[in-house]
Amino acid sequence: MRIREFPAELASRLKVAYAVRNVDLTLPGLTLVDECAPRPGHILVARVDAIGHHNWLELATGRKAAIYPGDEVLLAFGERYAPDQYESRIPDVLGTSVDLVAAGGVAGEVLSRHGDMRPPTRLEPVGVLADREGVPIDLRRFNMLAPFGLGDHPPVVCVVGTSMNAGKSTTAASVIRGLSRAGRRVAGIKITGTGAGGDPWMFRDSGAVVAADFTDGGYPTTAGVPVPELAELAQTLYHHAAAHDVDAVVMEIADGILQAETSALLEHPLVRELVDGVVLAAADAAGARYGAQHLRGLGLPVIAASGKLTQSQLAIREALAGMDSPVYTPGDLAEAHVALEILALAGVARARRAGVLELGEAA
Repeated sequence: MRIREFPAELASRLKVAYAVRNVDLTLPGLTLVDECAPRPGHILVARVDAIGHHNWLELATGRKAAIYPGDEVLLAFGERYAPDQYESRIPDVLGTSVDLVAAGGVAGEVLSRHGDMRPPTRLEPVGVLADREGVPIDLRRFNMLAPFGLGDHPPVVCVVGTSMNAGKSTTAASVIRGLSRAGRRVAGIKITGTGAGGDPWMFRDSGAVVAADFTDGGYPTTAGVPVPELAELAQTLYHHAAAHDVDAVVMEIADGILQAETSALLEHPLVRELVDGVVLAAADAAGARYGAQHLRGLGLPVIAASGKLTQSQLAIREALAGMDSPVYTPGDLAEAHVALEILALAGVARARRAGVLELGEAA
């Protein structure tokens, strides 16, 4: 294995992506290796070879920076499962080229793509970041989450979706906005997905006093991560948020309820212990009705539905005809009284789960 110096001059030229924003490039003894088997979370220095679908990179600052052939970038290896974009894996060996599979800074090898996606931007690996002995550095070394012991456990409103782009993040941000307008201290967390800054910033803009996601724990993506590890990450994110003395936590789980990690997480005891009530984001009425039935079959209380379906009054009526939960537009959820109703329903679900209330009792 060839171990090379990681020069400060190279570090200063790099366009550092959002997913690796917490990497400290001033650590003493950093090196580059180019003969290794990449693993999730390994940090890649690469040179842009040919521009494909992504002609920009989301920087650590959140700015969308144009990229050109010859640019040097800092990314992380990770799998991706995105039906609307790319399916990708991590290559077995560090070869002569890799793909930019997400603009937030994820590198991999594309296996399939949505019909609307162009071929990926191609990258020439310069090397994987390593210590002075040539051992690759894992992104989790730069974990920024700081869980503390808790007294109170704030309730959790969990937002899940029927599919990618069903309106989950907008739904979560709307609940945060409504609770903030009601004078509540709210945290927004996202426990799975592909590294990008848009959702945490949206949560902050909506009034969250703290916003965090899996990248703060050192995960560029969560596709392919063992479910028990993701469940522990969810607990860590919750405790990190709750330590900021919040009244409620709004927790988003990415992708759709049929995606492998999402489906398994919703059945995992650690996650089920966290979730007090579910707001389901759906793209259409059929998805809302099926999704609610599916989630309730798992024993999860669906307290409301929202998402893209609310762009159509007809779709709302179709959903309501087969559901016993209210359907709210994002504007509704951003109203203080509606958000407080959501929080109250989550509290009722928590009490029932704890055996405090009998079925049918009001809070």
